[in-house]
Amino acid sequence: MLSFLIDGGQMGAAIRAYDWSDTALGVPAEWPTPLKTVVGIVLGSNQPMFVVWGAAQTLFYNDAYAAILADKHPHALGRPFMQVWAEIEADLTPIVRQAYGGLPVHMDDITLMMNRRGYVEEAHFAFSYTPVRGKAGTVEGVFCACTEITDQILAERRRAADTRRQRRLFEQAPGFITILQGPGHIFEFANATYRRLFGNREFVGRTVREAFPELAGQGFYELLDRVYQTGERFVAHHIPLVLEVEDGSREERILDFIYEPIVGDAGHVTGIFVEGQDVTATHRVQTELRESEERNRRIVEGVKDHSIFTVDTRNWVMDWTPGAETVFGWSADEIRGRSVDILYTPEDRAAGIPTHELTRARDEGCASDERWHVRRDGSRFFANGSVRPLHDAQGAITGFIKIVRDETERRGAEAALRETEQRYRLAAKATNDAIWDWDLASNCVEWNEAVRVLFGYAEDEIEPTGDWWIGNIHPDDRERVDADIHAVIAGADDHWTSEYRFRRGDGSFADVFDRGHVFRNEEGAAIRMIGAMLDLTERKSAEKALRELNETLEVRVAERTADLMAAQDALRQAQKMEAVGQLTGGLAHDFNNLLTGISGSLEMMQIRIAQGRTADVERYVGAAQGAAKRAAALTHRLLAFSRRQTLAPKPTNVNHLVSGMEDLIRRTVGPLVDVETVNAAGLWPSLIDPSQLENAILNLCINARDAMPQGGTITIETCNRWMDQRMAAERGLDPGQYIFLCVSDKGTGMTPEVIARAFDPFFTTKPIGEGTGLGLSMIYGFAKQSGGSVAIYSEVDQGTMVCVYLPRHQGEADTTDIAAETGAAPRAEAGETVLVVDDEPTVRMLVAEVLTDLGYTAIEAADGAAGLKVINSDLRIDLLITDVGLPGGLNGRQVADAARVVRPDLKVLFITGYAENAVLSHGHLDPGMHVLTKPFGMDILATRIRDLIEG
Repeated sequence: MLSFLIDGGQMGAAIRAYDWSDTALGVPAEWPTPLKTVVGIVLGSNQPMFVVWGAAQTLFYNDAYAAILADKHPHALGRPFMQVWAEIEADLTPIVRQAYGGLPVHMDDITLMMNRRGYVEEAHFAFSYTPVRGKAGTVEGVFCACTEITDQILAERRRAADTRRQRRLFEQAPGFITILQGPGHIFEFANATYRRLFGNREFVGRTVREAFPELAGQGFYELLDRVYQTGERFVAHHIPLVLEVEDGSREERILDFIYEPIVGDAGHVTGIFVEGQDVTATHRVQTELRESEERNRRIVEGVKDHSIFTVDTRNWVMDWTPGAETVFGWSADEIRGRSVDILYTPEDRAAGIPTHELTRARDEGCASDERWHVRRDGSRFFANGSVRPLHDAQGAITGFIKIVRDETERRGAEAALRETEQRYRLAAKATNDAIWDWDLASNCVEWNEAVRVLFGYAEDEIEPTGDWWIGNIHPDDRERVDADIHAVIAGADDHWTSEYRFRRGDGSFADVFDRGHVFRNEEGAAIRMIGAMLDLTERKSAEKALRELNETLEVRVAERTADLMAAQDALRQAQKMEAVGQLTGGLAHDFNNLLTGISGSLEMMQIRIAQGRTADVERYVGAAQGAAKRAAALTHRLLAFSRRQTLAPKPTNVNHLVSGMEDLIRRTVGPLVDVETVNAAGLWPSLIDPSQLENAILNLCINARDAMPQGGTITIETCNRWMDQRMAAERGLDPGQYIFLCVSDKGTGMTPEVIARAFDPFFTTKPIGEGTGLGLSMIYGFAKQSGGSVAIYSEVDQGTMVCVYLPRHQGEADTTDIAAETGAAPRAEAGETVLVVDDEPTVRMLVAEVLTDLGYTAIEAADGAAGLKVINSDLRIDLLITDVGLPGGLNGRQVADAARVVRPDLKVLFITGYAENAVLSHGHLDPGMHVLTKPFGMDILATRIRDLIEG
């Protein structure tokens, strides 16, 4: 047994058992020493390895590489390398050619579309191709050690997609969010709320200390350092922070936030996640409330003629003022810690009034009423009482303050007047109006708290006088209101109403409706006036907006009545162009890629025929034909949607029309929705405008998609139908032969009320800004103009089917070569290498073929990431050819800019199917860069390459 074939597992046994005598290599004992050596290395390794030897490129490999071959093993042993990997021959040819040329090739990641398990799959490898030289020093073969990294690459893609999705959610979060990296706390991300709150300081890439120098001495740097060092979360509530604003001044913010350490795979802290809320406004309100309550407490302690006391949440007395002792007769020591039930009558206690007052105060912020109370000696007195809640620093209710005023004598003296006043006052208190009580003798006006809420006044800004009230009425209204009020006071009436403008605390004016009632003494003289002001500002604004809207609609309806048909045509065109706008960029890019594939394939066929290499012609023919068919489909879509004229009917095969729209519909409805077509055999033709029918079908599919927000299936069906008298009458048609075209979904469905109005112009169930309400109306008008009709069949939560009926047409339905010349192209100089980055395999293959024929070494990459890995390697690269529109997040311009960082003098040729200015920084190209628009001739490409390399 030969020593280099000892062991080697299954492949060692397979090589030993193989009949090599019939091959060009002969028996193993006669193999060249370099081949024996490298085969021995391959069989003795656990890493996937293989050897390609000789002009026939005979393949040898080990057990680990057999797993990569999958179904191609064991038949791959001893076969030509390119036959084994025929499906990726175009990818491997330049690499193998370079290795056989004596230049090693190393790649950290190459993308290959391999067929090794009965289907084509994307695979990724890191590898090194090393030339193996014979005794004469010439390269006899290639040794390769490789590692499949497909799972790693796909996992990285998924992680990147998850990160992008998470960042989008963070960006939309209502609270502020930022992500800091490293011990220096460098901003990696800051969401919109963060930028809005702290100003646009160009956070990303800067440290916290650089972005917020004014935080020095406020403790935030130290907190971040501690969280990073200890890995312990920090939670803060109502923490003050002082920031510098644009005018150089400083302002204080109050924040709630969390510093959450980010732990890496190794278990170490790598950064900090920050999330929080700006609670400045809430903090100020709470502070003001606490200060207000403290002021009130000091005030009530000094009041002697009112009973003021506080209770806890159980309604037990906590504080008892001297005024309370005077009114009720209980001393503070006697009543403190007892229930206030003893202050109410037995009837009110049985009705639960004491507890009910606390509930009202808790829910409404204040509870007040007038009722009988009981003194310590058992006597009763009539009192006006109110209850308000007390809050702690966090806003929680800790108790209540009660105010009770003895009004027994006054009530007895003014019984009749008070009865009327109380009825009016209680009715007014049931509203949210600003209540005023005007004592005409003293000119003193008493306001309720609603005046502050409605008109934005601080408590100390409201003066209790009639002059203050009248003085805040708008100057243009003041004289009229004053005259009307005094006319009522003089005896013209007991009731007064008026609308006027009243000044708010900020100086603006509110539209108010005011009404009052005059109370008179026995002699009929007015002694008091009580009323309520209602803020009509929002209502008047809404009424004005409604009037303006009605006027606008009336004008629009009047303008559109005479030319409704022209308006429908314009709106149909607008909807069609909106759909085209979503697709134009992608269609134009795809179409230019296809044109490049067609013209390039034809040129390569000319070259190969001239060279007598006809074996390759069939491959180029297949590529050109496939691209031409796809281009024809795209052209058909674009031409159909560029139509602007009104109905231009012609005999149409609707089945063919629907089939031709499938790609467009799938692009429009998106990946969550499947599209199925059920085309009736032998469908009759119909005399219609095909472009308008396409527009109608697209509109129905978009409606079906919107009815299935979680995704689903749209079904498009066609059939022939005879309509008898009854069926035709139900659909507003004449009896006869019709074709049906129905679009159905399993979405939310419609109620009978919605179905009844579905064809009304401007009627829509979509939110404002998401629908014109004209789609179904236009489809209905188109069908009617064509001699047909439309019907809707729908149930809520069961789905919807919309059927378009079109009359049968008695007749038959209606049913460019590119040439280029190739001249002698300039040849490459020895060793010149070109990197080709393009996601279109046909374009990439053709460019590589041209380069190879001209003597260049071509390296291919399917996306920007793969291209950058080649650029960052130690391979020689004289020119970068890249498509501008690349998948995967990096476009061609970004790849070129990144390449210029590593290789500043690298020449770049952009090839693009988009408009140049739209994708290349508004037409700006750096020196050594050029752009070539698809489709282009291969001779032009060759000349441009030579010019760039030599330039």
